[in-house]
Amino acid sequence: MTTRIVRIISAFDETHSSLPVAAVARRADLPLSTAHRLVAELAGHGLLQREPSGEIRLGLRLWELASRSSAALDLKAVAMPFMEDLQAVVRQHTQLSVLRGDEVLFIERLSSRGSVLNHARVAGRLPLHISSSGMVLMAHSPRHVQAAFLARAAETAGTGMPPAAELRRQWAHMRQTGYASLPGTVVAETTGIAVPVPDATGYAAAALGVVVPSGTENPSATVPALMTAARGISRGLVQLGATFPIQ
Repeated sequence: MTTRIVRIISAFDETHSSLPVAAVARRADLPLSTAHRLVAELAGHGLLQREPSGEIRLGLRLWELASRSSAALDLKAVAMPFMEDLQAVVRQHTQLSVLRGDEVLFIERLSSRGSVLNHARVAGRLPLHISSSGMVLMAHSPRHVQAAFLARAAETAGTGMPPAAELRRQWAHMRQTGYASLPGTVVAETTGIAVPVPDATGYAAAALGVVVPSGTENPSATVPALMTAARGISRGLVQLGATFPIQ
């Protein structure tokens, strides 16, 4: 039952914020009768909401419960003052993320009016290999985490994933320099620059990054500012005792 409920809730994403019950059933891979029953129960608890059109969306109660306590809230609370200072200088996009499986999950993003296009969304995900945040997180993950990712990537050859040797070379370079810079991997006209936020063990608990127009990166100024902010966030997390499982 729990698995079915999770599949129903996971049917909604940033491009499918509301769905007919039939679409929920299809995306959750459930019989239509089962989806109707579970949707009705979840709506009764406020975890889902039925729109006047008849479509279903995530309910306010779900947001309320998630907002009470989570590791993401701890991370955001510690990071926000540093992100605001950084954003005042960058005036494009400043974002905070964590590694989840083979993707990078964005916890917070600050943007300025007129800033460049950015596909990263709060609570949204991107494949880690196309994101500077994802790559710097993996570069500063334990070797067994890297090996597991490469093993999974080998099973999906031909999907645009760089070869394992190339990924290892990039990760080694990122560990040496302390940052990742990926121009044009998500949006052709932009560059993402990110640094790790280390936990008490020295591995990356999170990544702090910026997205700027390509050609204006100026790493000699941007990277030290990112590293200073990341160290401040790291100290705050250690003092708070917040932990983020490394997958």
